[in-house]
Amino acid sequence: MKMQMKMLVAGTVLIGAAALGGCTEGVLDPKGPIAAAERQILFNALGIMLAIVIPTVLATLGVAAWFRASNQRARYLPEFEDSGRLELLVWAVPAMTVILVGGVAWVGSHDLDPRRPIAAEVKPLEVQVVSLDWKWLFIYPGQGVATVNELTIPVGRPVHFELTSSGVMNSFFVPQLGSQIYTMAGMVTQLALQADHPGTYRGLSAQYSGKGFSDMRFAVNAVGAEEFAQWVKAAQSAGPVLDAHAYADLVKPSQAVAPSTYRAVAPDLFGDIVSSVMQPDDASGPMCSASQRTEL
Repeated sequence: MKMQMKMLVAGTVLIGAAALGGCTEGVLDPKGPIAAAERQILFNALGIMLAIVIPTVLATLGVAAWFRASNQRARYLPEFEDSGRLELLVWAVPAMTVILVGGVAWVGSHDLDPRRPIAAEVKPLEVQVVSLDWKWLFIYPGQGVATVNELTIPVGRPVHFELTSSGVMNSFFVPQLGSQIYTMAGMVTQLALQADHPGTYRGLSAQYSGKGFSDMRFAVNAVGAEEFAQWVKAAQSAGPVLDAHAYADLVKPSQAVAPSTYRAVAPDLFGDIVSSVMQPDDASGPMCSASQRTEL
C-alpha cells in the first residue's frame, strides 16, 4: 500500500512538472507589466475557485467514507426532505465564488484596458500593425521603416500599437507581453505593451484565417535603447521602399514568409490601408492610391 502511494505521488509530481514545462514562453512566463498583471488575475481567479473546489472534493470523499455500508455509526434518515442551513450553504458558496471571480475580472478588465497608456517617463514607441494573408506588417512611422514578420522594440519603453487588417479579421498576440487584440479591415484597434527584459519573444495569430494560418508567426526582439537605435539606422540604409506597388505585391497571399525590412515607407500608407483607398486597378494589376486612380 505504501509503495502504491509513493508511486501515485511520484506520478502526480512528474505529470505536474511536465504540464508546467509547457508554460515557458507563454502567459505564465511574463516579460512585461501587462502580461504580469494578467497572470496575477489568472492566479487570483484560480485561488478563489480552489477555495470552493478543494473543500467540495474533500467533503465528497468524507461523505462517501462516512456513509459507507460498513459504518454502523452513520445515521440513516429516510424521511429527510430539506434543510434551510444546507440550502444556504449550497447556494451561498457558489454565489460568493461567482461574485469574487467576477469582481476580479471586472477590476482587471478596466485596469488593463488595451488603449490605456503605460505610465512611463519616456515617450511610447509608435508601431502600426497590418495583418495580411498570411504575415504581419509592422510600420514604424517615427523611424520611417517597416518590417515583415519581425518586430524590434526597446526594453523598458512602452509601445503604442495601432492595428488593422488588409482583409479578414485576425488577432495579434504576444503571450509573454500580454493582451491579444483583434485586427479588422477598415478599423483601428489600439494596444499598449512593454517588454521589461531583453530577449526574443514569440508572436502569433490567435484567429484562424485560412490555410496559411499556422505560419502566421513573428518574432519580437526586445533590445536595449542603443541597440534599437543601431537597428533603426541599419534598417534605414538597406532594403526596398514600401510604396503602393510594393504593398500590392506584399498583400498577395503567401505562406511562411521570411522576415524582411523596408528602408522607407510611403507617406500615410497605414491610413490608406485603413480607409481602403488602396484598391487594385484590375484583377492582377498593382494597387494605387485614390489620387492615382483619379488621374487614371
